[in-house]
Amino acid sequence: MRRPSVLLPVLVIVIALALVAPAAGAADALPTTRGEQAPVERYRIGPEDTLHITVWKNDAMTRTVPVRPDGMVTLPLVNDVQAAGLTPMELRDLLAKKLAEYIPSPEVSVILTDVRSFKVSVIGEVAKPARYEFKAWTTVLDALAMAGGFTQFASRARIVVLRPNGTTVTRIPFNYNKVIAASADQENFYLRPGDIVLVP
Repeated sequence: MRRPSVLLPVLVIVIALALVAPAAGAADALPTTRGEQAPVERYRIGPEDTLHITVWKNDAMTRTVPVRPDGMVTLPLVNDVQAAGLTPMELRDLLAKKLAEYIPSPEVSVILTDVRSFKVSVIGEVAKPARYEFKAWTTVLDALAMAGGFTQFASRARIVVLRPNGTTVTRIPFNYNKVIAASADQENFYLRPGDIVLVP
């Protein structure tokens, strides 16, 4: 008569394992969306962008300013401040630190109101070669679509993305045919401001 009491815990464990196993299998089977990358880094302010800088309870310091070609913004008290190359949060912290010399515990916010520095050139054998201005993260395929696609002479397997990096330029091969064929050897990737997409 004691057997049911002994078998009951075993039966509960078996049922629990049966319920957990499919769930684990389902999680392992979730598809990965190939080609959908997250941007490598947060957006960094560039020349010609427009910023709205607010200092709480200080209307005289609150204003909308353009980023000059040299990457600087000009504000009262702190004068010229390097903005290009920083994220809005980094610039906020920098301004708060500089303003702390004049204002007790300044509360600063930096809002990027207009993106003008995200420019990518598409040149070579495309229908509309030009320098394009983007407002958001853009992939190589997006840029090629903006340029109207290829001409009949385009070498789709030999596309190169030229990426300026200080005084050097990095060449990143891009094989359009492999991307369209969903080949593991080539993925669509995000462009960065200043990139040049060259279609031979």
